[in-house]
Amino acid sequence: MELKSCSLLSAVLLFLVASFHYQVSAVSHSAIVGGWQPIKDLNSPNVLEIAKFAVSVHNKKSNAKLQFVKVVKGESQVVEGMNYKLVITANDVAAGNVPSDYETVVWDKPWAHIRQLTSFVKV
Repeated sequence: MELKSCSLLSAVLLFLVASFHYQVSAVSHSAIVGGWQPIKDLNSPNVLEIAKFAVSVHNKKSNAKLQFVKVVKGESQVVEGMNYKLVITANDVAAGNVPSDYETVVWDKPWAHIRQLTSFVKV
């Protein structure tokens, strides 16, 4: 009887390990944990708020006069909070409203009321 119980337990454990491996493989093929994922709604209130925040902070830090126009492309990454990598169009008011695209990265941790501009580069 003990041998039957041991064999049954081994079979169940083997099944569970195989099932877990299959689920992990399926997840890793569809999305990389911590990897960048495209943002589907570039006009969502949260994405627009992040983009406007990036322009505002950049203007303060660099004494620039950019005016946000639109989000062209966006990706998000789950970290301890959320990273947003956005390509935005902004007009340079000081240069006669000349539009340019910028890639910006903002780290947001809303439950801790933390939002930081990590990067802002003209592309």
